Amino acid sequence: MAGRLRTSAELIGWWAALTLLWIVLIGPVDTLEWAVGAGAGLVAAAAALGARRAAGGG
Repeated sequence: MAGRLRTSAELIGWWAALTLLWIVLIGPVDTLEWAVGAGAGLVAAAAALGARRAAGGG
C-alpha cells in the first residue's frame, strides 16, 4: 500500500513539474495548450518513472 502511494505521489509530482515546464516554455497559453501540455506531461512522467525503476531506483 505504501509503495503504491509513493509511486502515485511521484507520478503526480513529475506530471505537475513537466506540465508547468511545458506551459512556461510554450508562451501564450490557450485551453488547447493546457490540454496538450497535460497529456505530454503525463506521458513524460510515466517515462521518467519507468526510467527510474529501470535504473534500479525503486
